[in-house]
Amino acid sequence: MMTAAGFSPNKCATRVIDLRFSSEIARIDREERLQVTLDDGSRESVDTVLFATGRRPNTDTLGLEDLGVELTANGAILVDQQYNTAVPSIYAVGDVIDRVMLTPMALAEGTVVARHLFGEAAANPDYDIVPTCIFSQPEMASVGMDEHDARKRGLDVSVYKSDFRPLQYSLTNNPVRCFVKLVVDNSNERVLGAFMVGPEAGEIMQGLAVAITAGAAKAQFDATLGIHPTAAEEFVTLREPTESEISPRMHAN
Repeated sequence: MMTAAGFSPNKCATRVIDLRFSSEIARIDREERLQVTLDDGSRESVDTVLFATGRRPNTDTLGLEDLGVELTANGAILVDQQYNTAVPSIYAVGDVIDRVMLTPMALAEGTVVARHLFGEAAANPDYDIVPTCIFSQPEMASVGMDEHDARKRGLDVSVYKSDFRPLQYSLTNNPVRCFVKLVVDNSNERVLGAFMVGPEAGEIMQGLAVAITAGAAKAQFDATLGIHPTAAEEFVTLREPTESEISPRMHAN
């Protein structure tokens, strides 16, 4: 995937983000702007390029298979719920097991192993509630499940979202906009996930992660007073679900 972001030198100009999925960058030439050539021969003129190349565990030269450690096709180490490998004396955590490649998750998994080895009980991290942020322009942050993952699990969900210009920019020429979204389980009103694109999205999502980890319901979000004027207050003022995404059952007919 390539994300080619074209920004005008004038900070008040409109920002344009061009997403190219399943594309490869053949070359980048530096002229007045960056000239990007894709693998299909097409060219784009942009100011900034974010090229998401992906990662794979670097286990090829460790000799793990000779020891009896089992690996997946992409080189990830297979572990059980206690992070044991196929060899009783070898444990593995973090990026190398290819679950969630984030430093805080590796620390959480390592804590489980350490406590297990020293006879202490420790709950495994919840892989459904993982706060994360892409520090791009604009920032993109999330925590929890999106509606597609929730519906794959057979959950009936509602989606609340808003695309808006933050009020604090209303008296300026800054055209920045924000997008926020909540995914709610209709069976118990629990908020399953929160998503944001906009300034300080990572900082805002860290606070929301506490509420979602604690199992907060949509009614508790609604009862929370917003800090005005902030972009974050939009999460506690979302009142009506998006009609086309209220429930998959509504589209069955």
